[in-house]
Amino acid sequence: MALIRFDAFDPLSNLLALQQELERFIRNPAFNLGPSGYGAYPPINIFEDREGTVIISEIPGLDPSKLEISGAGRTVTIHGERKREEVNATGYHRRERPFGEFSRSIQLPNDLDMAQATAKYENGVLTLKIPKVEAARPRQITVNAAS
Repeated sequence: MALIRFDAFDPLSNLLALQQELERFIRNPAFNLGPSGYGAYPPINIFEDREGTVIISEIPGLDPSKLEISGAGRTVTIHGERKREEVNATGYHRRERPFGEFSRSIQLPNDLDMAQATAKYENGVLTLKIPKVEAARPRQITVNAAS
């Protein structure tokens, strides 16, 4: 393991060096975070807004009709297949685009209404919106003046 030299007079560069070492450690093939680790496909962002949970995933070059999204309980699964492109090449210089079947399951909070979920696929980006159940949504409460 490489030693990291810290400079007492430059804390910012120390933090940047530490971040760089942590990223190198996480990308190490021997260190595996499972299906949500570095390099999981398709890459996703998950965030919550006032209406519910939004999942954004990059899945370029796919026919949207070949994409399967299912929800059961608290789990949403994105499943599909990217076909290998047909090229008449004698060899590859570089081959980084993945192909084949993929599946990614995501655990979500209990307060979401899977029956009302909507999905949109545009320019290679899948946006899945799952609203909260009515009981979990924030409400405005009216204050009445005392008489």
